[in-house]
Amino acid sequence: MKRRDLLKKLEANGWYKARSGGDHDIYTNGIRSEPIPRHKEINEITADKILKRAGLK
Repeated sequence: MKRRDLLKKLEANGWYKARSGGDHDIYTNGIRSEPIPRHKEINEITADKILKRAGLK
C-alpha cells in the first residue's frame, strides 16, 4: 500500500500528525497514537495491522 493512501484513510477518520520521530511519523486521534513508517511503499501486512490497531478494519 502506498504511504499516502494509508495516511488519507487515517486522516479521513480523525487521525492527525502529532510529531515526527526518527524513522516514523507519529499519528494520533487524541487518545491513541500510532507510528507510521516513512517508506513510499508500506508492506500490506504492516498496513493492515496499522489500520486494525487504529480501529479502521
